[in-house]
Amino acid sequence: MQKKTPLIGTWSLLEWYNETEAGERIYPLGSNATGYISYTQDGFVFVHMMSQNRALFSVHDPFGGTIEEDSAAFKTQITYAGPYEYYGDQVRHQVTQASCPNWIGTEQVRQVEFLDQRLRLSAAGASFQGQTVTAFVEWQRAIA
Repeated sequence: MQKKTPLIGTWSLLEWYNETEAGERIYPLGSNATGYISYTQDGFVFVHMMSQNRALFSVHDPFGGTIEEDSAAFKTQITYAGPYEYYGDQVRHQVTQASCPNWIGTEQVRQVEFLDQRLRLSAAGASFQGQTVTAFVEWQRAIA
């Protein structure tokens, strides 16, 4: 059982960008991406982020997309879940479920900062399309 932490609750995505070593910002899901991260008191994290304007499948069946539709759908979202441990300036996500199969069984370590009612998670040394980047993801408390 996770102790009560300031992470607990659901947060809404404000921005996700990757910063290259040259200082260039890359928005993997676009500058208007949407998503949620939810930290539960019993120690689990659930993350889903996606591009705002995703192309629709030609049929209303989640398993009925063409190869092209499936590929576009996969490349315009990311999701993962599993147990987490919070250490104040760092959170460790133990990935047990993920849209990227290579993440299953990994530990995703994020630096934690609280800035004016926002949560910023960052990961230095991340890989993105052949580059080493620092990923920055900013969240605000979600309002239902």
